[in-house]
Amino acid sequence: MLDNTSKKRIRLKQVFILKMAGILKIIIRKLKILIPIIILLIFACKSKKTYLFKIYEGEYDELGVKSGYVNKRGDTIISLVKYYYCFTDTLKDYAIVIKHDGICVAIDKNGTELYEVYWYDNGPDYLSDGLFRIKKNKKIGYANKNGKIVIEPQFECTTPFEKGRAKVTFKCELINEGEYTRMVSNDWFYIDKKGNKLNE
Repeated sequence: MLDNTSKKRIRLKQVFILKMAGILKIIIRKLKILIPIIILLIFACKSKKTYLFKIYEGEYDELGVKSGYVNKRGDTIISLVKYYYCFTDTLKDYAIVIKHDGICVAIDKNGTELYEVYWYDNGPDYLSDGLFRIKKNKKIGYANKNGKIVIEPQFECTTPFEKGRAKVTFKCELINEGEYTRMVSNDWFYIDKKGNKLNE
């Protein structure tokens, strides 16, 4: 038969074991979140691909704040004053920036302009169904998430891709309606992600 002191020791051990089990569950839950992040960081560090990282002047990163890009050693690759504003946080294949003349463009890691990025609402066109709109010589086309042009600029008006198709036209009139612009055409048609005309 156990005396009171032995019973208290057993209870304390049981409480300790239960608390440790609870702590262990929390650690395992956190590790499930952290392990994929750690693996990504290890692969990113071992990757031969070079990335550039956005830096900015001041406390907040907002439109118009001087921004540029540095490499992983902290060397300035694209200076804070080269562009009016840099939208992209990590320059992998391309970055979207605004030049001092207000034109939104995509650049590579050397700061070479690739093409103009279509301005939609209050910012650069967003990735929709894997593609975003670009401009060259006042014509609109599409690039993919890696910045590669997949449909050459040739259209006067376009819509974002949705469910594998986009509405486009070679002739279009832009009608300003207050803060919005409406695209008007009698010749709209749909294309697929390779730029092929769809029969609909």
